[in-house]
Amino acid sequence: MTSVLNEISKTKKAKVKASLAKRKSKEGRFRWYGIVSISSAIMFLVILIASITSQGYTAFYTTEIKLQVSLDHDTLGLINESPDETELFSANYMKALRNALREEIEVNGRKERKALYSFISRGAEYDLRDRVVENPSLVGSEITYWALAGDLSNQYNKGNVDSSIPEDSRKFKDNQIAWFEQLESQGKVRTVFNKNFFTNGDSRDAELAGIWGAMVGSFYTLLVCFCISFPIGVAAATYLEEFAPKNKITDMIEININNLAAVPSIVFGLLGLAIFLNVAELPRSAPIVGGLVLSLMTLPTIIISSRAAIKAVPPSIKDAALGVGASKMQSVTHHVLPLAMPGMLTGTIIGMAQALGETAPLIMIGMVAFIVDVPQGPFDAASALPVQIYLWAENPEKGFAENTSGAIMVLLFFLAFMNSCAVLLRKRLERRW
Repeated sequence: MTSVLNEISKTKKAKVKASLAKRKSKEGRFRWYGIVSISSAIMFLVILIASITSQGYTAFYTTEIKLQVSLDHDTLGLINESPDETELFSANYMKALRNALREEIEVNGRKERKALYSFISRGAEYDLRDRVVENPSLVGSEITYWALAGDLSNQYNKGNVDSSIPEDSRKFKDNQIAWFEQLESQGKVRTVFNKNFFTNGDSRDAELAGIWGAMVGSFYTLLVCFCISFPIGVAAATYLEEFAPKNKITDMIEININNLAAVPSIVFGLLGLAIFLNVAELPRSAPIVGGLVLSLMTLPTIIISSRAAIKAVPPSIKDAALGVGASKMQSVTHHVLPLAMPGMLTGTIIGMAQALGETAPLIMIGMVAFIVDVPQGPFDAASALPVQIYLWAENPEKGFAENTSGAIMVLLFFLAFMNSCAVLLRKRLERRW
């Protein structure tokens, strides 16, 4: 009998060991799957960021060409010996730049002159004009001027033009390469920080195009979105969590709020097109409309996160306030909401970060238009940073390709910054009960 029991005990132990070994093996495989998944996600993220950075970092610097520019009256087309500001503003500065460029490079024929003139950006003319208008004493003298290079010469200097391919397959021809290398060998080419990228609005010329107008448009759009969605979202969450009766109507409202959080963003764009533009007749392409549309999209996120923050406040806080004679409204506004505010702000910042990266609803309300001027208010026509990226991505020029990647880098920086603020705010202000 004892031997039989021992055999049964050994059999059970063997089964238990086999079961434990099998379970450990499954746990090891599950852990390995998790490590592989996380490693793959990190690897793809690194590849994505590296790809964008490798294409976009060149947008942050540009090329300038040194010229000896003669600002005599005949070249500028000035009539008066002492021209006023109006006459200086309309003078022919491009002719002065082209004459200086021909002094550096000897060309023959109209075709070669046209190829040489592409070395200078149109923005150089306006920059030189502003300098002369600011300092009229320059008229009649010869100055050393670093002119902004055109897109083709700029891309060649950055190494984005492959000179080894056949001449017919590239826009920057062999004679232009020879001219540029001649200027470079004379020390008349330099690389500088591209301030135009951060201070200019959109432009048809890649070397002049910037993101400042789009950034200001995004700022006004998010400002309108925050001013509308945050108070409404907090008020709705407070009412549903603290004051609303639990019945079929409130249940249906909660279900609809959760469903709205999953609605595609382009649907909100169609709603904004139908209501804000066609019915309310608000200005097209204006940040006020974009902010209204994005506030509708952001509201479910803010309401859900605000309700979760209110639920996280211990009931004893409210009960203690009620116990000392406070009304329900006082207990909520003086005690519950201040303690839940860090969580509410965290959810709001995440919602704002989501709104910052949205493109489809803004395209539907017309913020995809070509806007050169920087908006002065939420009612002015403007673009937004994601829409600007979308517009630039459609252009085949290499300059706009690098501008697209550079703008994506800036957008990712702001998204990472906003999400980091949300994490830091939550860690610094949240209370553990």
